[in-house]
Amino acid sequence: MTNPAPTSGGRARRALVTGVSSGIGEAIAGHLLDQGWQVVGFSRRAPAFAHERLRHVPVDLFDRAALGEALARIEPVEAIVHAAGMLRVGMVGGLDPENGRAMWRLHVDAAEQIVEALASRLPDGARIVLIGSRTAAGSAGRAQYAATKAALVGMARSFAIELAPRRIAVNVVAPGATDTPMLKDPERAAVAPKLPPMGRLVRPEEVAALTAFLLSGPAGSITGQQIVICGGASL
Repeated sequence: MTNPAPTSGGRARRALVTGVSSGIGEAIAGHLLDQGWQVVGFSRRAPAFAHERLRHVPVDLFDRAALGEALARIEPVEAIVHAAGMLRVGMVGGLDPENGRAMWRLHVDAAEQIVEALASRLPDGARIVLIGSRTAAGSAGRAQYAATKAALVGMARSFAIELAPRRIAVNVVAPGATDTPMLKDPERAAVAPKLPPMGRLVRPEEVAALTAFLLSGPAGSITGQQIVICGGASL
């Protein structure tokens, strides 16, 4: 059953969600639409579903100029969710600097560009959620990936301090191994995911539900936090 639409000024509240074509971003977009939000979705490919309150904007987040143009054209939003991500693995002695640069651009630099472009246009009380990773604490074969996700936490906490006077909450949702296409990417075949103690992978819809809660009214005092969802893998 669809929940009553959250409203702002008489219209459904609008969220910008990146990475809506698959995985966690797609799950978040679908969950917010079910809750009555309008969603502006950024991704290179269109999502596999259509919805009257979803507007897909085709954009390559690796292209700074293209992302800047897309951000300049979107409607006002009350929430930002940066869910686009990629994983490239490698052990010390065999690291590819291009992989490191690509992950930094997508995870950290794109998030910075989005917040920098939209922060002044966000209403007081808006929300920002960045999708991080439990791997930010470190993991063999994932040094470059972990570095970008750790940087995301420091950046989010800094944004949270600066934006707190406007009651804009900024948080990181950090999933463990999640059942998404990224987990099956051949590029990570050398470093297989470990099954969490609960005996199954995290589900994208669980990450989506936590993200949606952080965008809700009752989560208004949660800011500057990294919330890990990992099926017990951190224990």
